[in-house]
Amino acid sequence: MGRPEDVSSPGEGFRSPLIDAAHPSSARVYDYLLGGKDNFAADRDAADRIAEEFPAIRIGARENRRFLLRGVRHLAAEVGIRQFLDIGTGIPTSPNVHEVVQGITPAARIAYVDNDPIVLAHARALMVSDPSGRVGYLDADVRQPRSIIDSRLVREILDFTEPIALVLSAILHFIPDEQNPGDIVRMFVAALPPGSYVLATHVTPEHEPRLRPASAGYRADGVRTQARPAAEFEKLVFTSQGLELVDPGVVLVSRWRRDPADPPAPPPAQVSAYGGLALHKG
Repeated sequence: MGRPEDVSSPGEGFRSPLIDAAHPSSARVYDYLLGGKDNFAADRDAADRIAEEFPAIRIGARENRRFLLRGVRHLAAEVGIRQFLDIGTGIPTSPNVHEVVQGITPAARIAYVDNDPIVLAHARALMVSDPSGRVGYLDADVRQPRSIIDSRLVREILDFTEPIALVLSAILHFIPDEQNPGDIVRMFVAALPPGSYVLATHVTPEHEPRLRPASAGYRADGVRTQARPAAEFEKLVFTSQGLELVDPGVVLVSRWRRDPADPPAPPPAQVSAYGGLALHKG
């Protein structure tokens, strides 16, 4: 394996990892729910409060992760996509997107984006590319899409004249309507060349009413969230952007092309997240 790319450079929002351990972080809460160890008491407390209202939260997190890996594997193996822009990547959890993709296409190129100091601290050590490909990490905020699209690091790693897979896994429910998530998605999609794909997941309140009070508790900890039903998610990410959904469309993440090697799918109320993959024809 080759060396990790320089994860960020001066002039592109680089900063030392100033970690706020007193307040929960969505990346660290997700890490805790997946069984990771890169989290603090505030993150564990926030996750445990969510679990009191929505006991299946850990099942949903694991199913979301399985969907992500199935989706990028499909894109690399079946579609032939060699470039990935993964926004809101979270704390590295093996297998990572680049490990799956480069296991299929060693020359694949992956740009990760997040704005959590813990993710930044781990990126140098864990996001290591195959020598024939490239992997890099940009410290940036999804709510500032232009700073990501135009960043030197992303432009060095990805060729915007060739198809790119944009990955928005479990990130959009942290952008409430007043922050204009549709405009954010639109800016990202507009930058993609024809033949690109968008893979996204989103928490939903449709199958488990206890998810709403759980989300309210998360907001009380300072983390804004907005669960959305399937129709809103589909319009936000796919139909309003002119994308063509890939079969089976927007479905529960547990039901999207489930791998025979996966355990049996849990009931919808334990998953409470939708996922989809769509083609950008340009």
